Amino acid sequence: MSEIASIRSFKAGHLWHAGDWQADAVFTVGADGRLQEHVHGTAEPIGRWVLPGMPNLHSHAFQRAMAGLAERKGRADDSFWSWRETMYAFAAAIGPDALKAIAAQLYVEMLKAGYTQVCEFHYLHHQPDGTPHAQPEAMSLALIEAAREAGIALTLLPVLYISGGFDGRALTARQRRFGHEVDAYLRLLETLRRHESADVRIGVALHSLRAVPERAMRDVLADPMLQACPIHIHIAEQIGEVQDCLATRGARPVEWLFEHAAVDARWCLVHATHLTDAETARIARSGAVAGLCPTTEANLGDGLFPLADYLDAGGTLGIGSDSHISISPVEELRWLEYGQRLHTRHRNIAARHEGDSVGETLWRATLHGGAQASGLFVGELREGARADLIVLDEASPLLAARDARSLLDSFLFAGNTPLVRDVMAGGRWLVRDFRHHDEERIAARYRSAVMALAAR
Repeated sequence: MSEIASIRSFKAGHLWHAGDWQADAVFTVGADGRLQEHVHGTAEPIGRWVLPGMPNLHSHAFQRAMAGLAERKGRADDSFWSWRETMYAFAAAIGPDALKAIAAQLYVEMLKAGYTQVCEFHYLHHQPDGTPHAQPEAMSLALIEAAREAGIALTLLPVLYISGGFDGRALTARQRRFGHEVDAYLRLLETLRRHESADVRIGVALHSLRAVPERAMRDVLADPMLQACPIHIHIAEQIGEVQDCLATRGARPVEWLFEHAAVDARWCLVHATHLTDAETARIARSGAVAGLCPTTEANLGDGLFPLADYLDAGGTLGIGSDSHISISPVEELRWLEYGQRLHTRHRNIAARHEGDSVGETLWRATLHGGAQASGLFVGELREGARADLIVLDEASPLLAARDARSLLDSFLFAGNTPLVRDVMAGGRWLVRDFRHHDEERIAARYRSAVMALAAR
């Protein structure tokens, strides 16, 4: 990766700052890759439209390599649960080297699309039969190495996965590689925290209420080591999950979680698709982030999040690419809005007041929510933040005759030509003229890894 040579200053024709466009903005990047107070001097022009990079708050990196492999008709009731069986079979072949190759390719694609940070919800801990690797954290380290290689900021969320269902059943053979008991899980987190840096944060992931018994959740959340870290959980993604939780715990998943944990702004509730009005309002009041993954939720047939009610209640949200059938913040935000339009048969749902821009509303909200869920100082171009920014292609016909009032709506809703021309992450130019500086080598290794997996 190229190094930062010195303190540098840049000038943007329009810079997205504090939720709005600032014209002729000058900013300075320090030698540490963070934004600092600008001092007088020459500033390099970098483009007309400059935005903060988008945080990606939910990723399962290994699933990038199986995108498109679960689209043949199976049983008449194909659903998330039948897709999960395909995923389990694919995951069984992946070791540390393959995971690093897949993740590095994914992270390059994220950067080129405009994501400059990723929350990795990581549960491929052990060997396929459940035996720990000789180095128990080997799979986690593969992800850290891949992120550093690509240049993306990483919030690594090792997953606690104990049981195979709400009834406490044992893990199946294909789930054993995900499993930890609480003590082993806490040892893993303690080991991984030694790898934290300005660009790598370690947090907690509770896979789901069906996979984490109440006592285990309570013991992990009480650990003093974890009192300031991000906490993520899959919740209320499918109707079947809600029904099973009601049957075994006497409450809906979100309802039960709020009664048994102090949910606050450290939490990210991933999917949270199937909510009552009371649950929607309660998440909003808590300050937790609703982690929405519209392309994956659509691909799996999960359902639609109650976006309008949640925004009206002042809720915080962010986006993730999850299973990576799409790696584009533009598509996530486009389908977040389009799903609501199809459901309500109205337009401009995210814009809650007359004259508001859908694009600006969504970009502003998901920058904030993604940054909060990451636990890193990202998502804003202000002093002290990591210098993560994207420069749009001002020469594109899609942006012709656009001004600050229409720019973000055109970026999100006008065509499918990539518009992210240049990407700076951590103060380094990693993407210039649509190309990542190391994409050929990383792509070649990815192709070799996927071909080896396919030959098994």
